[in-house]
Amino acid sequence: MKKGSFITFEGNEGCGKTTISSRIYKQLVEEGYDVMQTREPGGIEIAEKIRELILDPAHTAMDARTEALLYAAARRQHLVEKVIPALEKGTIVLCDRFIDSSLAYQGVARGLGIDEIYEMNQFAIADTMPDATLLLRVTPEQGLQRIASRQHLDRLDQESEDFHHLVAKGYDEVAARYPERITVIDANQDVDTVYANTYKKVKEVIDHV
Repeated sequence: MKKGSFITFEGNEGCGKTTISSRIYKQLVEEGYDVMQTREPGGIEIAEKIRELILDPAHTAMDARTEALLYAAARRQHLVEKVIPALEKGTIVLCDRFIDSSLAYQGVARGLGIDEIYEMNQFAIADTMPDATLLLRVTPEQGLQRIASRQHLDRLDQESEDFHHLVAKGYDEVAARYPERITVIDANQDVDTVYANTYKKVKEVIDHV
């Protein structure tokens, strides 16, 4: 049996990755593909509870390393319980965020170091890496403007503007490190254009993996 494709969607706050990945999921279902949509942190009960801990606005005292470890723990459980079994069955897995989020947010924006966060996550993910990653790049200013209308802002949404600039910088560094895996999509454009460009890349991946 052919192994499924593992495709992740990344980007700073307000990039539109959840909207775009959901639209791609619906399109692939309509086309008859065996596809699953999930997210990090979350996707399964244990990881969703860890998500609540991480993103609770009341948890401002959370240490950067604690945050990184919690993300890795949620990632591990999500992989073994949901993602890996789906891939082994030949399912296409579309995941909203994965290890690159940790590299950008904790590695760069929190100042823990990309290499340090990558090595820490190796214990969690073992040999499971995405076949392809779609990085939706939006300027921090536009991204923050987009999320300003959200009814509930989580702990990371409420971080300083400097933090969000560091996240964007972190994603640029990660994309430069892994150009063979990461495709950068200009997400400052209108949503239909972003969708078309992203969907085209997803189809290339699933038709060739």
